[in-house]
Amino acid sequence: MENTLGLEIIEVVEQAAVASARWMGKGDKNMADHVAVEAMRERMNKIYMRGRIVIGEGERDDAPMLYIGEEVGICTQEDAKSFCNPDELVEIDIAVDPCEGTNLCAYGQPGSMAVMAISEKGGLFAAPDFYMKKLAAPPAAKGKVDINKSATENLKILAECLDRSIEELVIVVMKRERHNDLIAEIREAGARVQLISDGDVGAAISCGFAGTNIHGLMGIGAAPEGVISAAAMRALGGHFQGQLIYDPAVVKTGLIGESREANVDRLKSMNITDPDKVYNAEELASGDTVLFAGCGITPGNLMEGVRFFKGGARTQSLVISNQSKTARFVDTIHMFNQPKTIQVR
Repeated sequence: MENTLGLEIIEVVEQAAVASARWMGKGDKNMADHVAVEAMRERMNKIYMRGRIVIGEGERDDAPMLYIGEEVGICTQEDAKSFCNPDELVEIDIAVDPCEGTNLCAYGQPGSMAVMAISEKGGLFAAPDFYMKKLAAPPAAKGKVDINKSATENLKILAECLDRSIEELVIVVMKRERHNDLIAEIREAGARVQLISDGDVGAAISCGFAGTNIHGLMGIGAAPEGVISAAAMRALGGHFQGQLIYDPAVVKTGLIGESREANVDRLKSMNITDPDKVYNAEELASGDTVLFAGCGITPGNLMEGVRFFKGGARTQSLVISNQSKTARFVDTIHMFNQPKTIQVR
């Protein structure tokens, strides 16, 4: 899968990032997301594959493109059998967020990315559009920190695993009312807090790389993005755990269904019988082959944002594979306007 689709998925996120970056700083998050979706879908439909969106533009939204269950790829078209044999191709599950951090892009703030994860059919957890309590940490702490432990306990374990003091740790938390007590506890324990307004996928992945000065992600964010984070962290060998949050009283901000009881019923209808189950990265991204790709829209901890110049743009992308056990940074020059060829007579 990596050999066949590795370059293709890089181009998918690059195209989405370039399209969204044209709306960077214009204050229109919906348009920044819309053009990214269009660009991502157009490029995916040129790939020789049979893909199915399992995480996309909203489970219950009336999304016209990249909706849950949509089939993508050149071999999913109605006339596919006239130019390919779909039955010979591995079926691919795809999780996408064409513009992760729409507000970040709209207001010109750092950390917005176009991201996607792929695996063979059944290899990605089809997370409902609920929230998820998350814990991400570097590979050295994998299996040692635990989402069921308090923040203070995990900070002590993390400091020991990384051979540094708690005061040297930086923990990323989304700035939300629901996190006030968590933020206070982290600070009381002695660690430093980096607050973000949106975009926790980049924060989670940053935990998997040394030198980012991010040592953990704690708190509650969107569940679909948790699966994409888990795919990257599994391939990196980092620690990731997620637990679905279905109680509106816990989330405090944002929409999360009509009631706790209605949400539990909805989870049961999706064959999720244990709503309080804690998932690890290997359960959220369980496929034999898992690939993650991301491209910076605005500058972040891992990647530069899209930089336009006369006639083109420059992007920086990241593709992570559990198959080859690699994390590749790709620097690409996109040449939009080529000079006409001069004919010699």
